[in-house]
Amino acid sequence: MKVLLVEDDQESAAYVARGLREQGHVVDVAATGRDGLFLATDGGHDVLIVDRMLPDLNGVGLVQALRASGVKTPVLFLTALAGVGDRVRGLDAGGDDYLVKPFAFAELLARLNALARRPPLSDVPTALRVGDLEMDLLKRSVTRGGRTVELQPREFQLLEYLMRHADRVVTRTMLLEAVWDFHFDPRTNIVETHMSRLRAKLAQSGGGELIHTVRGAGYSLRTPGTSAA
Repeated sequence: MKVLLVEDDQESAAYVARGLREQGHVVDVAATGRDGLFLATDGGHDVLIVDRMLPDLNGVGLVQALRASGVKTPVLFLTALAGVGDRVRGLDAGGDDYLVKPFAFAELLARLNALARRPPLSDVPTALRVGDLEMDLLKRSVTRGGRTVELQPREFQLLEYLMRHADRVVTRTMLLEAVWDFHFDPRTNIVETHMSRLRAKLAQSGGGELIHTVRGAGYSLRTPGTSAA
């Protein structure tokens, strides 16, 4: 699933984002309420994790603004404000669940999965398609030309990122941050190795090359005969 985490504490945000990415999810992070509001209205996220105390716009105001504009994405408040009144205000503002810090990551994950299993309230896509390549985000499965492509969790996460950015160039740095949560260059060929394996598995199902190397820039997933933006 695609998650938006709105959290101004860098250490807490890094911990949650890393844990979710290790589970194979795509995570966007915003450090202020206004940045979170912008991303939440434009990012096609499946679930939002929102802190109550945020710069610029607090969490309650953020969720109220989203609901007023018709955004129905499920919201989990993740906050240190533990009072009954705090919980009531968060839920009355449009939140779907409320988890108090400190928390167990397993419980956070279970609550997110429960929110994601609810019947969709909007037309958020549950599948990605590029040419004859299809990815089911709920079943965590991939097919190409109707044939199943067996992927390891990290390969699935890598392909999901490429498909979400289809026809655009993604850099090695972007992949390291989004897929491996590396905010530095580890000076290894980890991206190249996984990309090679992914290409080989996609090729086994036939069809033209989907993942293209853009010399000096990065990679682009696109159907044969098209060019990257």
